Amino acid sequence: MGTMTGKGSRRGPRRGQTRGKTRGSSEPEQLPLFPAPAKRGRKRRVGRKRSARAGSPHKVRPELAARHPVHVVLRVIRDVGNLRRRFTYKAIREATLTTARREDFRIVHLSIQRTHLHLIVEADGKTALAAGMQGFQISAAKHLNAAISRDKAERRRGNVFPDRYHAEIITSPTQARHTLSYVMNNWRKHQEDRVESMRTWKIDWFSTAVMFPGWAEYGDEPFMWRGPNSYDPLIVYQPRSWLLRAGWRRGGPPISCREVPSAPRQPSAH
Repeated sequence: MGTMTGKGSRRGPRRGQTRGKTRGSSEPEQLPLFPAPAKRGRKRRVGRKRSARAGSPHKVRPELAARHPVHVVLRVIRDVGNLRRRFTYKAIREATLTTARREDFRIVHLSIQRTHLHLIVEADGKTALAAGMQGFQISAAKHLNAAISRDKAERRRGNVFPDRYHAEIITSPTQARHTLSYVMNNWRKHQEDRVESMRTWKIDWFSTAVMFPGWAEYGDEPFMWRGPNSYDPLIVYQPRSWLLRAGWRRGGPPISCREVPSAPRQPSAH
């Protein structure tokens, strides 16, 4: 005969159990479905550790009108090394060739410095800017990793651009002139014109300065300077926006190739 479990059973509680009644009540005690969590100390932060030198904060980027060009700054990680070398120049040039296939995003000027890139770009809108920059970064990272691994047994893989790019929308002739001079003469700001092999250069051949027809030194002879026979220029578009075509001339005097850019208005060390 089975064991009784109802009212008439005299069997006591099993080991580890209590009768589950509150004092003074015949109803069983209602136990919580989940026990209250024990108090803990400060929660440990998870996720990628922020670098000692963070890039642009993750803010929502503003809307962009097609008539406004954009100044973009891209930094590379230390492992990539100096970008102002022949083989890294060729890697970045390959990325400009890939990017030139887009119609909604156009690189107009580019300057290669040791640790970062300056670009002046045009885009049909905010989405086109994001997609175009993403495509350029992916292509540049691929070719740079291949270039710096050329003498190594194993090809380098991984990040090349650690931070979000910094972008400044150009909205006035004065700002356009300042940006053109700042980007194309940026090598003078970093004193690259004092390097022995570059002292005789009038313009920076690690940039698109040779594509700029508005140098004050040109006078009425645009594109007067020619590079070496073996020089392959970066692949960029002629500007379509009024600010980069003609508007910048209203922002100040003609741009001289001897100008040394003043301190930048964006984050330091650009």
